[in-house]
Amino acid sequence: MARLLIVHHTPSPSMQTLLEAVLEGARNDEIEGVEVATRPALGATVSDVLAADAVIVGTTANIGYMAGAVKHFFDTVYYPCLTDTSGLPYALYVHGNNDTTGAVRAVEAIAKGMSWERHRPPVSVIGEVGRDDREACWELGAVCALAALERSGEG
Repeated sequence: MARLLIVHHTPSPSMQTLLEAVLEGARNDEIEGVEVATRPALGATVSDVLAADAVIVGTTANIGYMAGAVKHFFDTVYYPCLTDTSGLPYALYVHGNNDTTGAVRAVEAIAKGMSWERHRPPVSVIGEVGRDDREACWELGAVCALAALERSGEG
């Protein structure tokens, strides 16, 4: 069975809404053979990443950067996963009140350093979460579940 790992920092109602949309897309009834594992960024482990066929990262944009919890996740898994996860499909969703540019840039730089492959452009939400934002996150979850299926060889 393929495995999609969702690593998230969800401290606000807006982030909870985005996470729920990602999960709904990833768990779509039309996609079979994918286990969806959800881990808070401070609880995600090297083993979680090594077992994943695709990863979605969800973070807030804090003072022009990703959430500290997400940075801790990357600090924890970077070297232990560096060689064994090359080519891993990943995607990103970010919420900020003013700007998400720095958070997106930081996550993408680390993922590039790990040789992960961006599967979809980031979903970047500024301010109140709207219907289009929820739909974009739903789609992100669904297409990343399919990417996990494809990478695992099950699809």
